[in-house]
This record gives sequence, structure tokens and C-alpha cells, in this order.
Amino acid sequence: QVQLVESGGGLVQPEGSLRLSCAASGFTFSTFAMGWFRQAPGKDRELVSIISSAGYTYYEDSVKGRFTISRDNAKSTTYLHMNILKSEDPAVYSCEASHRGILSTRLDDFRYWGQGTRVTVSS
Repeated sequence: QVQLVESGGGLVQPEGSLRLSCAASGFTFSTFAMGWFRQAPGKDRELVSIISSAGYTYYEDSVKGRFTISRDNAKSTTYLHMNILKSEDPAVYSCEASHRGILSTRLDDFRYWGQGTRVTVSS
């Protein structure tokens, strides 16, 4: 059974940092591409970042230079390091898995997802 469990969300001040983690189980983690998505109240789900099975990365324009995605295949975990958090970043962040493994922004490829972790940015 595929499970994705996110953690690390919380309240942070503007310009602050957080590290989100996503622990995966139930599938061969190293062969899957992993993505981080977010959804703010009243807005559509948005792709934030992807890391392929080979380690190639993609970032949505608004987070480039501020967020870093990484993965530890030995721990079946993917991370999202978020720096310089801004007022437009608050959302529920969820990790999702794509069996294709490649760096693709096709949202339909991501068929497994976790419950999400909430990020709030406020002074």
C-alpha cells in the first residue's frame, strides 16, 4: 500500500525558512519522480517542484532561488527546503509520486499523494 506522509509545516515569519519532509512507503521510491504541490484556500492546486528519479529538478517560477527539492533514496524521503518565505507561499503542501520517474510536469502522472502539511506565513 502506497503511503506518503508529510511533516514539517507550521507557522513561520516572513523571510523565514522551513523544511518539509515526505516519508514514502509501499513502492520502489528510487524509481519514482517526486513532486511537491500546494493548494491555498480558494485557489487551484499548484505544482511547486519536482525531482526525478535521476535527481533532475524543476521549480515553478515563483519559488526559483528560494526553494530546494531533494531526495534521500536510502530513507525513501523527499524534502522541500523553503527559504525567504513570502505572503504568497501559505498553503497546504503535499508530496506526490509519479511512477514514470522522469522530470515531467504532466500532473496526471502523479497518482499518489499524502494528506499534506500546512504552511502559514505571518508576523
